Amino acid sequence: MSHAALQAEADEIRQTGALGRSEPVRRLFDYLVQSSLEDRSPKEAEVASAVFNRRADFDTSQDAVVRVYVHKLRKKLEAIYAGPRAGTVHRLTIPRGEYRLVVEHQPVAAVAAPVVIQAARRPWLIALAALVLVMVSSGATWLAVQAARPPAVKELEKVRAGPVWAPLLSNRFPTLVVVGDYYIFGESDDGMQVNRLVREYSVNSDAELDDFLMAHPDKVSHYIDLDLRYLPVGAAYALRDVLPVVATAAKAGPVKVILASDLTPGMLKTNNIVYVGYFSAMGVLRDAVFAGSRFSIGETYDDLIDGRTQHHYSSQGGGPDSAGAMYVDYGYVSTFRGPAGNRIVVVAGTRDVALMQAADAATSSSGVRQMVGTGQGSDALEALYEAEGMSRLNVAGKLLTASPLDAGKIWSGAGGKVYPAG
Repeated sequence: MSHAALQAEADEIRQTGALGRSEPVRRLFDYLVQSSLEDRSPKEAEVASAVFNRRADFDTSQDAVVRVYVHKLRKKLEAIYAGPRAGTVHRLTIPRGEYRLVVEHQPVAAVAAPVVIQAARRPWLIALAALVLVMVSSGATWLAVQAARPPAVKELEKVRAGPVWAPLLSNRFPTLVVVGDYYIFGESDDGMQVNRLVREYSVNSDAELDDFLMAHPDKVSHYIDLDLRYLPVGAAYALRDVLPVVATAAKAGPVKVILASDLTPGMLKTNNIVYVGYFSAMGVLRDAVFAGSRFSIGETYDDLIDGRTQHHYSSQGGGPDSAGAMYVDYGYVSTFRGPAGNRIVVVAGTRDVALMQAADAATSSSGVRQMVGTGQGSDALEALYEAEGMSRLNVAGKLLTASPLDAGKIWSGAGGKVYPAG
């Protein structure tokens, strides 16, 4: 093995950034590179101590941390040589059952072979392609609609000047549009071929997948991080309504759009936040949203409970009979002050049609006027909507109730709610 080739290839991989943001993965890569340059093949316990700060009495039978991250790094390297480093003469691999890197010669002809057959054998690739087509189609439809129906400038001005959006658009804070997203990963029967995409409610990030694999080492060779997330279709339609209101009107400049999984507690103090998505995808924003609310989440995120009346508002959108029949769904809008004087606006729903109904109400002057009037003109208020849908068509909707939030509880930590896992 050529040390020069190994060092050169390792340097190229670091420069691509393709190892991702996981600090443990990068530390493991650096350690294996250095060990291989020193012609050492460390034991599992050595790797655990040097990379993961495990104690000398580390028990490999009880802690799968090394195997989890070696498996993760191996998959990262495979992705690198199928992507940014495809066609290179050399490639780095981790031999099965060993903790070292080796340089393999990669014939160019093998890399250039057609991949059509492989794609047909990978259902998750087909699903991903379908998702991309849906997103592109939605974007094209949005552009076509905008071209055929120019923005109603006067209507936008009324909405922006109303009490929901004006405090957000006129303050000094930058604005983040936060879209609720969900983490998915691959499942393999043989540790090589991804056969299924998996959504596990207790696993919402690559770090949580690592924790899950450490607790379930038998799954290490079956669950694979694909660095994939998905968004509800209703979020795209809701963004179509929300973005024209905030995109060019914010005093602090253009808005940024991020995923809810990337939202940190610190961002809640330094930005205006506009959340668009399902209740179940709010992430770190969820506690604040429900702390001063009259509503709470029931046994699932399809169930809202009114604390004043104890009435349950249960969405029928996720049921087996919702595909071809009329069903009822529930949307939600709230606006309140952030912890540093910034503003937070929430446009949410249990399912797609309710999310679309909430977005429509929050971005029309009549909807805002009705919500604010019913909510007694409070600086912090919330509104609940009922939407009737068929498939993903929002057939009809109405305001059920609007009322002031208990603003004193929002940032005091007095909410004390426990939320379901899924």
